[in-house]
Amino acid sequence: MKYTNSIEIALPRERVAQLLADPAHLPKWLRGMVLHEPVSGIHGQLGTKSRVVMQSGQRTIECTETITRRDPADLHGIPKESVVHFDREIVGAGMWSVVRDRLTEASPETTLWESESEYRFSGLLMRLVGLLMPGAFHKQSQQHMQDFKAFAEQGKDVREGRN
Repeated sequence: MKYTNSIEIALPRERVAQLLADPAHLPKWLRGMVLHEPVSGIHGQLGTKSRVVMQSGQRTIECTETITRRDPADLHGIPKESVVHFDREIVGAGMWSVVRDRLTEASPETTLWESESEYRFSGLLMRLVGLLMPGAFHKQSQQHMQDFKAFAEQGKDVREGRN
C-alpha cells in the first residue's frame, strides 16, 4: 500500500526542518508517542536505529526505525533551491514501512511538506488490516502532519487535550 500526504506550514523551510529533526519535540506533535530512543547512532542522523513505542487506545506498538536519508545533514544555512529529505524505514510485528519526507520552499515564509508512505504487511492479521482499512493509515499520517503544523505555527501540544 502506498500513499502521499502533503501540508503547507507557515514557517521558513529551515525552521520546519529543525523542528522536525529535534527529538525533544516529537511527543508534542506525534500522538501516542511513548518512547523514541536511539539504540545505535545519534538521534536523527543517517543510519541511526531507534526503538519506538506508540500507544493507540489499548494497543501498544513497538517497532524499530532506521534513518535511511537525511539531506542535507546540517540543517543550518540550507541553500534556497535545495529540497530537504528525511527518509526512514520502520519495522514492527507484521509490518514494514518506509516514509520519504520532502520539504520544499513554497515561499520565503512557507514550507510545503510532502510525505510518501509505503507499507507491506506479513501475517494474516496485519494483511487483513491493510486490506480492510487502508484509509486509516492515510488518515493517521495526515493527522500527524496537521498536529505538527499546529505545534510549529501555534505551539499546540497534542498531550494538552485529546480530540
